[in-house]
Amino acid sequence: MSGHSHWAGIKHKKGLADAKRSQLFSKLARELTIAAKEGGSDPMTNPRLRTVIEKARVANMPTENVERALKRAAGEGVGQLQEMLIEAYGPGGIALLISVITDNKNRTIGEIKQLLQRNLGKVVEGGAVRWMFERRGVVTVELKETSPSSREALELFAIEAGAEDLYWHDNALDLYADPSALASIREKLQEKGLEAASSLDWVPKEHIRISEEDQAAAERLFEALDDQEDVQDIYSNL
Repeated sequence: MSGHSHWAGIKHKKGLADAKRSQLFSKLARELTIAAKEGGSDPMTNPRLRTVIEKARVANMPTENVERALKRAAGEGVGQLQEMLIEAYGPGGIALLISVITDNKNRTIGEIKQLLQRNLGKVVEGGAVRWMFERRGVVTVELKETSPSSREALELFAIEAGAEDLYWHDNALDLYADPSALASIREKLQEKGLEAASSLDWVPKEHIRISEEDQAAAERLFEALDDQEDVQDIYSNL
């Protein structure tokens, strides 16, 4: 985990298996539908929708899938979809925020509780964990050339572009910023020829370290949660 969002790992995986790719497209379609339902189907006036469309583009989601999800937002039955943020603790006492979109709240909560119980975790009451995180905009750029000088140059440019904080994971750099600055930062990076993707994430105010044994258990939990069809994203302070 990069310390904030499971999407940060998923979006950099190449050659996803067909089953995983289909599952990812299904989750993105739900998020597109919710975003369009809440703020309208025009990405120019709906920042969240613009961000989700960008996620779909990075994941190589077919255009027809995106259009179908947007049309669904205006159709019957979409009102059954609910967005929730489930708070939990995981192995080693890590804090978790689990974002879900579901058409059956009780079923989804029950399944997530079981997954947590099997993997050294538990659901907690609302507010017990959320205070450890803050909502922030994140722009992620992947660096092909990874020498120390190229990393330093990217960091300096990111700060000049408006990034408030930086976090490296593998060859990708997360730039944290005010959500209103996401589009501007991404455009400046793209003008430099850098591929950038933006998202709105729950970012931990502080990170914690856990044992290797708990780390392995946490990875198993993340995979189990990611395989649950209603889980959209997983945030942790790991």
